[in-house]
Amino acid sequence: MNKLVLNNTTKFDDAIKLLDKNGNGVLPVVDDKNTFIGLITDGDIRKAILNKNLDLEHIINKDPYKVNINSSENYIINFAKKIQRRHLPIVDNDNNFIKIFTLDEIEFNLKPNWVVIMAGGLGTRLGELTKDTPKPMLKVGEKPMIEHIMDMFVSHGFTKFMLSVNYKADVIKDHFKDGSDFGIEIKYLEEDKRLGTGGALSLIDFKLTEPFFVINGDVLASIDYEKLLDFHNSEKADATMCIRKDSYQVPYGVIKVDDNNNIINMVEKPTNSFFINAGIYMLNPEVLDYIPKDEYFGMPSVFELMNKDNKKTKSFELNDYWIDMGKPSDYDAINKRMEIR
Repeated sequence: MNKLVLNNTTKFDDAIKLLDKNGNGVLPVVDDKNTFIGLITDGDIRKAILNKNLDLEHIINKDPYKVNINSSENYIINFAKKIQRRHLPIVDNDNNFIKIFTLDEIEFNLKPNWVVIMAGGLGTRLGELTKDTPKPMLKVGEKPMIEHIMDMFVSHGFTKFMLSVNYKADVIKDHFKDGSDFGIEIKYLEEDKRLGTGGALSLIDFKLTEPFFVINGDVLASIDYEKLLDFHNSEKADATMCIRKDSYQVPYGVIKVDDNNNIINMVEKPTNSFFINAGIYMLNPEVLDYIPKDEYFGMPSVFELMNKDNKKTKSFELNDYWIDMGKPSDYDAINKRMEIR
């Protein structure tokens, strides 16, 4: 992206040449120290020529909309759509020009896949924290946990969400509405009774044509969802479950004996490793045929039925940050991590 450096020698023709090179109808203007001054657009140039006033000081829009470099991509997309701008200058805290955000590039990379977030749980293990607030709406840093989950998907181009809601559903619906204020699309799967991770999918009332994500609304993970989708497709899987290695140290010495009570081995406080279900899935639309209507059904049961039918179920190991917010200590750990960041 070319930018115009405004000083005593800058000419009108310089602006036209740089604007033409950019090819997107917008030209950022800075001073010699890269301090952001404003924008010039194709429309500004046309208007200047018609008015026969080629003075750059009068042409530059010195009070354009702009966003801070620390803003999330989700916020920038939403803000650009809200003010109906395809380009937004991004500046740092000192108003130094960083770059131009282009909504066209983001929309070009949007994916058709839906993301189902299970947000209907009671969160009873969190006690008073969820007395008036559904677990996915508990604040992590400055915004609800479920919004962080959405932000992670949006950063990879996934902007179509279905939220399965039950406990205090209105709190979630009043916050997100149809998603347009957040630059996303939201549909709601409303459970009259608890249906479980699998059973809630039976509420999907339109035809899906692409693999879709399912994630528990109390899980935060550093995961590249595009890689998960690519893995699922390349493996030609019917269903993929994200797994994570965990370990447990036995606090005692473990003794192995034979049938005659002879001690044959002793290990002091061994550590056992195993894989756990991370609560994140990638499913083909056909998987919905395995889910009964109006019945509690867990996702592990879905995989069991598919395995019996010799369907291709795969695992995708997570190695980065992952946490399931089940206990108050988990909630504290998430917020401490946000403070560090």
